[in-house]
Order: sequence, then C-alpha cells, then structure tokens
Amino acid sequence: MINLVWLVPLLPLIGFVIIGLFGKQLSKGLVGFIGCGSVLGAFIIAAGIFFQLTGQAEKSITVELFPWISAGKLSVPFSFLVDPLSSLFLLIVTGVGFLIHVYSVGYMHDDEGFARFFAYLNLFIFFMLLLVLGSNYLIMFVGWEGVGLCSYLLIGFWFKNTAYNNAAKKAFVMNRIGDLGFLLGIILIFVTFGSIGYHDVFMMAKNFSSGNPVLTSITLLLFVGAIGKSAQIPLFTWLPDAMAGPTPVSALIHAATMVTAGIYMIARSNILFTLSPITMEVVAIVGVCTALFAATIGLAQNDIKKVLAYSTVSQLGYMFLALGVGAYTGAVFHVMTHAFFKALLFLGAGSVIHAMSGEQDIRKMGGLKKYIPVTHLTFLIGTLAIVGFPGFSGFFSKDEILANAFEHNKLLWFLGVLGAAMTTFYMFRLYFLTFKGSFRGTSDQEHHLHESPKSMTVPLMILAVLSIVGGFIGIPEVLGGKHFLEEFLKPVFEDSTLRLIHHLPEQTELILMGVAITVMAAAIYYAYKTYIVNQTLPAAEEEELTPLHQLVYKKYWIDELYDNAITQPLNFISHGLHKVVDNQLIDGIVNGVGTVVNWTSSKIRLLQTGNIGFYVFVMVISIVIILFTRMM
Repeated sequence: MINLVWLVPLLPLIGFVIIGLFGKQLSKGLVGFIGCGSVLGAFIIAAGIFFQLTGQAEKSITVELFPWISAGKLSVPFSFLVDPLSSLFLLIVTGVGFLIHVYSVGYMHDDEGFARFFAYLNLFIFFMLLLVLGSNYLIMFVGWEGVGLCSYLLIGFWFKNTAYNNAAKKAFVMNRIGDLGFLLGIILIFVTFGSIGYHDVFMMAKNFSSGNPVLTSITLLLFVGAIGKSAQIPLFTWLPDAMAGPTPVSALIHAATMVTAGIYMIARSNILFTLSPITMEVVAIVGVCTALFAATIGLAQNDIKKVLAYSTVSQLGYMFLALGVGAYTGAVFHVMTHAFFKALLFLGAGSVIHAMSGEQDIRKMGGLKKYIPVTHLTFLIGTLAIVGFPGFSGFFSKDEILANAFEHNKLLWFLGVLGAAMTTFYMFRLYFLTFKGSFRGTSDQEHHLHESPKSMTVPLMILAVLSIVGGFIGIPEVLGGKHFLEEFLKPVFEDSTLRLIHHLPEQTELILMGVAITVMAAAIYYAYKTYIVNQTLPAAEEEELTPLHQLVYKKYWIDELYDNAITQPLNFISHGLHKVVDNQLIDGIVNGVGTVVNWTSSKIRLLQTGNIGFYVFVMVISIVIILFTRMM
C-alpha cells in the first residue's frame, strides 16, 4: 500500500483536471461525485498506508518517483516520505477534507460556480498533500505556494464582490511576506548542508552544537514562513478576512489544511528547532501572545464566522506555544483534535447561516435550538471540545500543551490558562446567543428556519463523534491511559526528545488539570449568568460601547494601523513612481526615441526625390569620396 502513496495526491489532481475542463458539461451530481470520490479514494489509500505503517518495524520510507532537478551540486528527486507524521497528516487532510467536500454538495448546490468551486477544492487538497508528503523542502515549498494560490482563489470565489477580492488579495500578499522568509531559510539550508532533503539535513544537523548561530538563522527564517501561513502576530490579519469565502472554504482553510502547514513544517524540522533555543523561545512567546491577543478580540465579535476565525488564530497560538516548549507531539495532537472540532464548528456555523437565509450576526439570532436540533447538538459538542471540557478531544490535547508549558515556564502556563478562560467565555457567549433565549431575527427569517439537508448534517454528526473520541488516543498516564499518539510519533521526534526532558510529578499534573477545569467552569458560569440569567445582549450600535469594549471590538485598530503605516505610504510611493518614473521618465524616453526616429526619417525621406539625374550625381560623388578615402 505504501508504494501506492503517489495515488493519494494524484486522485484529487485528476478530479481537479476533469472538473476544471469539463465541469460545465457535467451535471452537478456528477461534479459532486467526482470531487468527493477523488478525496475519498485518497483517504482510503491513506488509511491503508497508516495501518500498514503501524504494523511494521520500518517507520520511515522514501518513495522516489522520478529525478526532478539536477543543477551543479543541487540534486532534488521528486520523492515522497512516508513516516508517522506524514501518514497522520494524510488522514487529517483527506478525512476532514472529504467531509467538507460532502458538506459542500448541499451548501453550494444552488451556486452558479458549483463546478469551479469543487475544482478549486480538489486542487487545494492536492497541494496540501504535496506539502505533507514531500521528502525535501523544495517539494514542501511547491505545496506551500500551491495552498496559498488556492486560498486566493477560494477566498475570492465570489469575485463580483470587491470586498471579497480585497480579502483574497490581502491573504495572498501577507502570505508572500512569510513565504520570502521560508524561501530564504531553504536557501540557507542548502548553503549550510549542501542538500535540502530531510534525511541528509537532519542527519548532519545532529552534529551541530546547541545554539549554533547558523541554525538559529535558519530556524528564524523558517518561522517567518510559519508566521505568515499559520496567521501569527504580526501576520494574522488575513485569516479573519478569509471569512469572505464560502463557509466550507473557511472550514478547509482553518481546520484541515493551510493554517496547519506552519505547524507541520516546524514539527518536521524539529531537530533544527531543538538545537536553536533562542528560536524556541521566540516561537513560544509569539504563540502565547497570539493566543491571548486573538482571544481578547473574539470576546467582542458579533459575526458568527469572525468569532470562529479569531478562535482559530488563538488555537494556532497554542500549537506554537507547544512547539516552542518542545512539546512536538502535543502540538500535532492539538492539530488533529482542532481539525475535528473546528471543522465541526465552521460547518455548524454554515448550517446556521443557511437556516438564517445568509444572516451571520449573532445579535439577530437566538432560540435556534428548537428549529435546527441536529446543528444545535453538534455545535454544542464542538464548543465543549474546543473549551477543553473533560472527556472531549480538546481536553486532552490542551492539557498536554499547558502541562508542558508549566514545566518550561510558569508565566507561559498562566497566560495559556488565561487564554483558555477567554476561549471558554467567548465560545459559550456564541453558543448562548445563537441557540438559547428567544429568536431576535425578522419574521421572514423565522418562517424560513429549517434544518439543513442530510448532505450537510451527516458530516456534522461524524465530526461530532470525532470531536468526542478523537482525544482518546492521547489519554495521559496520570489518568490511567496510554498516549498512543506519542508512541506512534516517537520515531519522528526521538532525536529532539532525547534533548528535551519532560517529567512532571503526577500530583502536579493532576493539580494543573484541576485548575484548568475550575477556570473553564467559572468561565462557563459567567457566560451563562451574563447571557442566559441576565439576558445581556451585545450593543446594537458602536456608540453604546465603552472605550475598552470598542478597542477590542475594533480589533485594536490593527488593520487601520497597517493601512496607515504600510499600505497608504506604499500606495503614495507607487503613485509617485508611476507619475514621475513611469509616465515622465520611461514614457518620455520611449516617446522621445519615437519622435527622433520620426523626425530623422522625415528628413532622410527628402533624399528620395525620384530624379534619375540626382541619383547618378550622388553615385558619382560617393565613388569619388570612396576612392579619395582609399588613397588617403
């Protein structure tokens, strides 16, 4: 089965080609079947690879497909690396991706761009699989750029709306900033190691001393790439704006694919980062700051998708916190559980928006529990999972991150717990305002309220089950369980874990769990008292907000700051260059050359008189000049 790994990315690519070329001639049912079927086929093969890998001794297999690039000292084969980390990501990308495809059949059924949408989705899955499977940094970079391109196409899918186009351009440009850092990191890797293949680079990196400045430079550049792709401070503002795309796009970008690419890249390069303590501290600090910063913004948002978007930014911050403190397994564990409950929450939000006839403002919702019971129950499960309610998947992965943070630095742990408290509050604020109380929308909206079709609710139910049981593969030993995921990923992180010692006393770990559960319970109670008992509603007008509330509601005016400090000055400079350099200098030179040529030709044209006697005279004079010149 491992030898068939090339089929995993190939099937979605074939789906993209067929739908892209013949989508207009195919029925929507056939387009949906091809789009979903190609990803389902990739998932089945990925599952076979995963189970084959668990049952054999060799845990790292390189499948070389063909020679690719050979130039001087650079030799890059087109090959795939199958190991525990890549096989796990294959399951996440294809499994959650398939459910999002199925959901899209119902959600996008009436859209005129139905075929184009599925073509883009298939292409997105292909590039993400390429990113995950590549055995070297160059193939990863191709996939990395590919998902950036697809995000642009999908965020701006409804391209007739200028605001959506601007959001797509914003995502594309901000990702390019990070990508430049990633590309420079790859170049420095080649200069340092003479190779960009994972095996060669990591084997040679083991001989470097901890804190080596070259490794620090490499990892900081790689981290810049991760900041852009995974929306960390300061390159995070594109991700909330990505909500401009259809809701399945939000689920795909935020849960299963693009934003987790940065996590995967650092986890794959774990030995380089482990040997760079300075970079590790930077990763941890940026992660926890992003988690807190995004959580505060989520407290005041009223758009159901915007709340979930800032929640994604915050959760990604937790993953980077885990990476920064050396908890690589914990970060990957949270990637997996987050894929389940965040896809569930976004698709649930899409079901709510579908029932509300396109309305996304939670101030105009309320009481939806009785109208859309399946969506309500699954959304509640997703909420309990993301806040880390005991027994749900998020509880186990978030607890592992906080425990490792506590061992590394008590302040990081405290900030992590504070962010978790805010996560609990804004998620239950979202849940209570959407599903509890009385309906606050219009009578037309209330009349239209209905549960989504099975093509949308079945994926919700499957993701709800995964959000409950997904954490059971990482039950900590202190609770009498066994961390199967840690054992499975051990070969990937073995060299790093030998240098990173994690030993918390069982009593301390239980106390930390107790503190986290207590804080979560207090946040749930506070949200319940505020929005259910006191029936407090968000202010209808901005003028009613307190200065602090308005600061958070306006997202600290970060977008405005970037616009005034970066965008407008660049626009001013570009307009000036256009006016002076382009219009006057370059156009002046081009037009001047044309004018000189016209003037010269108009004068030379006068020599063509048509008089034969004049021509004979000129010929004689020319012969005399030539003879005279030769005699000289």
